[in-house]
Amino acid sequence: MTGRVSSPRRAWALLREAVTGSSRDFTRGSLNRAVYLLAIPMILEMAMESVFAVADAFFVSRLGADALATVGLAESILTLVYGLALGLAMGTTAMVARRIGEGRPEAASVVAVQAVALALVLSLATGIPAFFYGGRLLAWMGASPSVIAAGSGYTSILLGTNVVIMLLFVHNAIFRGAGDASFAMRALWFANAINLVLDPCLIFGLGPFPELGLTGAAVATTIGRGSGVIFQLWLLRSGRGRVHVGRGAWRVRPDIMVRLLRLAATGAGQFLVATASWVVLIRIVSTFGSSAVAAYTLAIRIILFALLPAFGVSNAAATLVGQNLGAGKPQRAENSVWLTGLYTSVFLAGVTVFFLLFGENLVRIFTDEPALVSQAAACLRVISYGYIFYAWGMVMIQAFNGAGDTLTPLWVNLACFWGCQIPLAWMLSQRMGVTGVFWAVAISETLLALTAMALFRRGKWKTRTV
Repeated sequence: MTGRVSSPRRAWALLREAVTGSSRDFTRGSLNRAVYLLAIPMILEMAMESVFAVADAFFVSRLGADALATVGLAESILTLVYGLALGLAMGTTAMVARRIGEGRPEAASVVAVQAVALALVLSLATGIPAFFYGGRLLAWMGASPSVIAAGSGYTSILLGTNVVIMLLFVHNAIFRGAGDASFAMRALWFANAINLVLDPCLIFGLGPFPELGLTGAAVATTIGRGSGVIFQLWLLRSGRGRVHVGRGAWRVRPDIMVRLLRLAATGAGQFLVATASWVVLIRIVSTFGSSAVAAYTLAIRIILFALLPAFGVSNAAATLVGQNLGAGKPQRAENSVWLTGLYTSVFLAGVTVFFLLFGENLVRIFTDEPALVSQAAACLRVISYGYIFYAWGMVMIQAFNGAGDTLTPLWVNLACFWGCQIPLAWMLSQRMGVTGVFWAVAISETLLALTAMALFRRGKWKTRTV
């Protein structure tokens, strides 16, 4: 009886520690405990992000197919910004984790400042022109005149204020690299909670709020993310975590910035290759009409609901690899990756079964239009066939990035997305219609996972220095 009572108590104590923040050294002790303490807040962080994605689609879908198509096209362009932000975030996580593993938190704080400075420069360089050319960007993506008329304001605001996206990603990369995953979770929860409240208010004009329609969704998102950034800055300045950005850290270090830029360049490259591939995919889908784009957008939002928690688990691998390499423990770093991959694949196997059984029911929550339901359900079903492989692909890519080897994932992405996914999507779409695009995604993502696992086993990532 004592054992059965104490076990739930230990589990509850670990859960509370994971959510409130852990001060443990992740380079020592149980790997299972380390993965748990890092993965739980990362899962909760990504779960909130996935709830936001689905809820946002729910509100926007009430405005019609043109509004959903606008969101799909605009966010396809925004994925290029995400690529830059994620690339910089990967370099930041690798360098911060390595410094923490070496026992040098002050050096990690200096890295954090250089990353923030780079994020500001990149966001201004991309945001200012995007703000003035939102409508033209939609036209370039093949949007119909009605979609351009409805979505120009939404697109300009969302892309023009991407500074909040850049900083949100980079700040959370600092927290994850340091092992303060609960801070990243709190920041994203705070940002998305504000957005969830403001979304219906600004879209439909509830209470004292103006009715802004689709533009209101962009305004709500920007305010929510901006609030999250302010909260992150407070955490970094407060000294509550492993990285404290005090006055001494606020100085330009060209040598560190150059090293960070080298990592960020290949990191940004790998994500830009992947995200640009998605832009081309939605361009192929757009040839089948606004209904196909809306269905694809809706399905991808639902898929993200399942995949983002898995991304959260895979982020734990990046932190553990970086910190344990910094501590001179490469075998522990490798073991953490295989353990994290196992957990992620088991989780996504369950999601696969759920989507195969209830995919159409999920789609009907958002729309009753027969064409949308049929195409979105087909997308869910086909893409879910490769979920177990996606799990290993996500974990392996994050492991390389956590080690500072951002070049290997770049080549893997080039081969699997541009060498396989895009030409395959075009060829299959000619024979199978829009469903061929879905099959191309499933096949190429499976190939990526198998390739990444083979390269990871070679072990060259263990010798990377950052």
